[in-house]
Amino acid sequence: MKVNAAINDKRMETIMGNVLRVGVILSATIVLAGGIIFLLKRGGEVPHYHSFKGEPHQLRSITEIWKTAWQGKGLSLIQLGLLVLIATPIMRIIFSVIGYLLEKDYLYAVITLTVLCIILFSL
Repeated sequence: MKVNAAINDKRMETIMGNVLRVGVILSATIVLAGGIIFLLKRGGEVPHYHSFKGEPHQLRSITEIWKTAWQGKGLSLIQLGLLVLIATPIMRIIFSVIGYLLEKDYLYAVITLTVLCIILFSL
């Protein structure tokens, strides 16, 4: 019974590591693509430091970021990459809950669900 649990733990660790690795690489790729597009389109502009302009309305909601990122807008792609980076550890927590439930380790599943609820509430 212990050998089977160790194999499951090792497999879960591998899955968690891959989730984090893929999330960070995907995020970096999206941010890099957005940065390149932004610099190609607007890299020569002179910044105006005397007046403050907040983020455009299309960068304030996830649905608008998603829509404008598919249009190839650089700032939206950068924002989307940052959202993917934020979602990566949240996905790891979700997969941890699933793993604990599959292993029937309910105490850790409840603790991890509590952590997930706190993180989602803080967002």
